[in-house]
Amino acid sequence: MGFVVGLDAGGTSTRALVLDLDGTRLGAGVAGGANPNSHPPELAAAHISQALVAALDGLDAAKVQSGVLGMAGSSKVLSDPSVTALFEAAWTGAGLRCPMRVITDCEAAFATGSSAPNGTVLVAGTGSIAARITDHRLAGTVGGYGWLLGDEGSAFWLGREAVRATLRALESDAALDPLAEAVLTMADLRVTDSRRDVWRRLITTSNQNPPIHLSHYAPLVTAHFESPSANRIITAAVDSLADLAMSCREEGEDTPIVLVGSLVHAHPLGTRLRAELTARTRATVRIATEGAAGAAWLAAVEVLGTTAPRPC
Repeated sequence: MGFVVGLDAGGTSTRALVLDLDGTRLGAGVAGGANPNSHPPELAAAHISQALVAALDGLDAAKVQSGVLGMAGSSKVLSDPSVTALFEAAWTGAGLRCPMRVITDCEAAFATGSSAPNGTVLVAGTGSIAARITDHRLAGTVGGYGWLLGDEGSAFWLGREAVRATLRALESDAALDPLAEAVLTMADLRVTDSRRDVWRRLITTSNQNPPIHLSHYAPLVTAHFESPSANRIITAAVDSLADLAMSCREEGEDTPIVLVGSLVHAHPLGTRLRAELTARTRATVRIATEGAAGAAWLAAVEVLGTTAPRPC
């Protein structure tokens, strides 16, 4: 019996999963982020290779009959020949002989959370995007513009808003709330000199790091959710993410909504987001915990059709 392989490549991590055709998990591998928009393509491809090699350890890669790579930044892999070559080299370098089918992380996520052919997926992780799925394939998206142009409600956005809220607090004479204090601690800054000096150094530190580094501040927002500034940020994030999901749906639609991403599990943001979507629609709201499983199931569908067993 042959195997199938699925990968979920995001901005911060990459996971590969090998399944038997009966849905049994045979191997898994984890590596760093592989989104070629937020990482150098050479590094992104290297992380794909690392995850694949780890997942295939002890298995005959030549027996893999179908493989699907679900990823954020898939458009760059599909449209830039030099990036395509890097990823295909990582694929074949791991011993795979089957074609590399590249899909969006949205398609992989929806397949993880539901076997239904149609519905909506909302990704709330390092970035944010909502997508409409029709016949298991991407039919349209809303958002997903990246850190520079959008990604409202994402971990990057939360982290940036946490830093901005801290800067605004430093501009006033009011006491810093717990979120602002936590941001300064993570930035290795302390209000020992004038607030203006700390304000200036926080700006400098934030701009010296790669933009994606701002997402590191996101956990501080949910950890200090009782702080006034954190509560405002969470409320805005929930509204933005719910609006994003609903923009992909027709009025009265009851197809499933699948949520995926680190923020879906972050209390209280994830809890409030699920409640908001439940209040706005009659649909079942589900959580996808592992995009690689959805990608692997779609790879199995290519071999067995839609009756392919779901991953165990």
